[in-house]
Amino acid sequence: MTSTDWTVRLYPAVGRIDAASWDALVGGGNPFMSHAFLTALEDSGSVGPGTGWAPAPLVIENGGGQLLAALPAYAKGHSQGEYVFDHAWADAWHRAGGDYYPKLQIAVPFTPASGPRLLLSDPAMAPLLLRAVEQLCRNEGFSSAHASFIEPEQRPLFEQAGWLRRHDIQFHWLNRDYASFDDFLAALSSRKRKDIRKEREAAQAGVEIRTLSGADLKPEHWDAFWQFYQDTGARKWGTPYLTRSAFDLLGERMGDQILLFLAYADGQPIAGALNFIGADALYGRYWGCLVDKPFLHFELCYYRAIDEAIARGLNRVEAGAQGGHKLARGYEPVQTCSMHYIADPGFRAAVADYLAQERDGIALDQLVLNDRTPFRR
Repeated sequence: MTSTDWTVRLYPAVGRIDAASWDALVGGGNPFMSHAFLTALEDSGSVGPGTGWAPAPLVIENGGGQLLAALPAYAKGHSQGEYVFDHAWADAWHRAGGDYYPKLQIAVPFTPASGPRLLLSDPAMAPLLLRAVEQLCRNEGFSSAHASFIEPEQRPLFEQAGWLRRHDIQFHWLNRDYASFDDFLAALSSRKRKDIRKEREAAQAGVEIRTLSGADLKPEHWDAFWQFYQDTGARKWGTPYLTRSAFDLLGERMGDQILLFLAYADGQPIAGALNFIGADALYGRYWGCLVDKPFLHFELCYYRAIDEAIARGLNRVEAGAQGGHKLARGYEPVQTCSMHYIADPGFRAAVADYLAQERDGIALDQLVLNDRTPFRR
């Protein structure tokens, strides 16, 4: 798709796009949209051939080849690793005689963290970029396109293009100008303060917890964390999404944006939690352990993240998808958003009706969950 002023191009990988040009559009605020993160997934084989995630980044360039807009997209042959569940849609479309796959996923693979999905030098480029996505679906026979975990500022851009809106709930810790962890605890009910203090004391008993970032991250640390990651992956979804080399590449390319908490007992690593540092948020991504130690999960994944967010002056901690147990630890229900383009008019109408009812249910769930937060009334 071309004009005298611009060209729409489909690349086979983010790695084929100039890193500085891509990152200039990202702006540095979101670690997962960075060229370093997305190409670490490509170069490690975590996405690409055999994974069901075929990179298909779409860009708009001017006549001189300068990047004006871009988005990370993947041709999908399944619905794994997205954290926005559309298996029922796929089943319904198949029963109606259609092919739901392949579809196009505008997302950061395996990463349920909100962020920009349209990388724009000018907001006026958004309609053009989304029209290009829709044209790509028609040209390639994709049933649909799905943009997941979109930051609030970009949601109107999709709605103005007529995409369907879907909500879900995550649990985020919100920093209300706390000066310390104790300051945060003071905002909770007396019983919850006592519970959290007891959990932290029990979790820390007999272990040493180390915080690693940047040049402190060594191959032996990733070796240990790989064991934890495999254990969690095997118990939750069968096969871990990331390869072993992905962790080495992430450490090499963006170590200063990584916080790795490792717990040691008798000098040996027994558990770990991996976090990424954004401009205004700390993102908890993976956790695993080799021993069953009470409350260690909460300490490494939730309480240490709060400590770091306060120390760094970050606005929030996003601790990943699901997990109602986060509510009792001071993490609050927050609505997330995905947007969906459905090519077939009849199927689109059916999905739109379903989403309207689902949004009402999500809004009610959030009201109920808000009443169950541990904060003082």
